[in-house]
Amino acid sequence: MRGRMPMVAYIVAAFLSAVTSVATIIQPQWFELLFDEAPDDGDGSLETIVAVVVAALACVAFALLARREWRSARLARGTAPETRA
Repeated sequence: MRGRMPMVAYIVAAFLSAVTSVATIIQPQWFELLFDEAPDDGDGSLETIVAVVVAALACVAFALLARREWRSARLARGTAPETRA
């Protein structure tokens, strides 16, 4: 079960990235509609920042996952570089 936790985090990050990006494109003031607050005075800048940050976090998470998969594939093939002591 321990091996599945990072995958769940990646899936959640991807889902949140998609939801915030689509919400920002469709309705730039989605935060004000959802929480009945206007921290950015209704101009949509907060929503854009949230969408960009979540997308960036998802990008980093998937890059780390890809790196881990690439390294494990190299180890499985026996082509990993030698480690120095």
